[in-house]
Amino acid sequence: MARHLITSALPYINGIKHLGNMVGSMLPADVYSRYLRQRGHDVLYICATDEHGTPAELAAKEQGLPVDAFCAQAHDAQKAVYDGFALAFDYFGRSSSAQNVEITQHFARRLNENGFIEERAIRQVYSPADGRFLPDRYVEGTCPHCGYDKARGDQCENCTRVLDPTDLINPRSAISGSTDLEVRETKHLFLLQSKLQHEVEAWVARHEDDWPQLASSIARKWLNEGLHDRAITRDLDWGVPVPADTWPELAAEGKVFYVWFDAPIEYIGATKEWSDLDPANRDWKSWWYDVDTDVRYTEFMAKDNVPFHTVMFPATELGVREPWKKVDYVKAFNWLTYYGGKFSTSQKRGVFTDQALEILPADYWRYFLIANAPESDDSSFTWEHFTATVNKDLADTLGNFVNRVLSFSRKRFGDEVPAGGQPGEAETKLGGQIAELLAEYESHMESLQFRKAAAALRALWSAGNSYLEEKAPWLEIKTDKEGAALTLRTAMNLIHLYAVVSEPFIPATSAAMRQAFSLADDTASWVTAAEARALAAVPAGTPFTVPPVLFAKLTDEDLQAYKERFGGEPV
Repeated sequence: MARHLITSALPYINGIKHLGNMVGSMLPADVYSRYLRQRGHDVLYICATDEHGTPAELAAKEQGLPVDAFCAQAHDAQKAVYDGFALAFDYFGRSSSAQNVEITQHFARRLNENGFIEERAIRQVYSPADGRFLPDRYVEGTCPHCGYDKARGDQCENCTRVLDPTDLINPRSAISGSTDLEVRETKHLFLLQSKLQHEVEAWVARHEDDWPQLASSIARKWLNEGLHDRAITRDLDWGVPVPADTWPELAAEGKVFYVWFDAPIEYIGATKEWSDLDPANRDWKSWWYDVDTDVRYTEFMAKDNVPFHTVMFPATELGVREPWKKVDYVKAFNWLTYYGGKFSTSQKRGVFTDQALEILPADYWRYFLIANAPESDDSSFTWEHFTATVNKDLADTLGNFVNRVLSFSRKRFGDEVPAGGQPGEAETKLGGQIAELLAEYESHMESLQFRKAAAALRALWSAGNSYLEEKAPWLEIKTDKEGAALTLRTAMNLIHLYAVVSEPFIPATSAAMRQAFSLADDTASWVTAAEARALAAVPAGTPFTVPPVLFAKLTDEDLQAYKERFGGEPV
């Protein structure tokens, strides 16, 4: 089987992420990874917290913590939430790791040796009160375009216009609040992307036809506008240090690499972190170095991260002149909005992942988010839509099917799967339908079409309900007890099939369905077309139990409580 390297956009360290972050990268990557593992592929799913940059320092300052202590705590807090969502990373690392420092500095040295890094003098805001140069996000002020008085020196969050610190009206230091600011000359390293333009264009041209239109159009837009040389160092206390053996003057000044230079390299760094835990059995380079034909690399990210991973990081990899693995497929997502407005970490708008788990178990959220993933366009989260989806798809279509089949069978036939007669026309028809729907589900999962895959999974669940309504064992048992037993045995086999194939979406529920049957040797990782037609994985005489309610229906009172807590309209 193929080897699949999978990464999702690194969640930034400054706070728990909202549902939009979850569905835009980590959750679909997890669903796809789980599916591939079930199909027998060798999968390595890597992610990490993105810990460098100005927001990390500012968040640490707000909490009165050293930045390294803040990042350690925030990493553990984020990891706990992702564990709660059942994200099955092979490794969840940290961009502040020694491994990332080592590999980032190696990349910088190689780029410099190959003539793609240049030291340049630039003019930058300096704060005498703080005794330091201020990176763009360390300068706040009033946006000249919309008048928002908390605009940052790189971008106004209110109107989204890109800014320079010198554009701000009444600028002030985000550290001390001082308005006594000067513009002084300082030196920084620049990645000469302009010299790599044609190589990046050629690389993108070889891949863009295979990528989703969203990813390829964003990459092409950046290339058409031309790649500009980009500063890759900052004046910060926290980051990957500029190596003193190559740039002694800048190292002495405390320069560190810009977060967007080292963060993508952390995919490699985190793989080395994983490998270093068991070096006798893990080889990080076998996934990343000189493996273009051996490993298929898929990245998951929201559209704002696409330029960095389709243009900037490939430029970095090309410039080092070493055979590092480059992405094969970029699965890009649009925005999940909250009642049509933006989720916002800084403004606490929308539902955050830790809050979601306080309300309901992870499978409710996993299914809803993937079934409504913002693939072709933005999609909106509303509590009305969420409750309707939970009630219709999870509680009624799947949960009610499982409960009424097992409860009715136990009531009429005891705690073992009943035998009944031989399958008839209805069972043959059902088997063919299930095999066809399963093939459709597989096709959508293989092509990373998650909303379509969710629809196919829902259709599989619905097929069981249609069969049950057609056969009506609660009536059938009055005149044909053997026929009713066959119907229930067939339905129980559907439950087992659902347990296997639903696992990428709802892993905890799938485990509960599977554990309902006391099968001596239940090692099935997937269901073949022949097995789907036969529906015989759970033979007569198998002991079973009725699990607790899989999905509770959400009431009007629940809906009202959610809206009162989180708001039912965008702020």
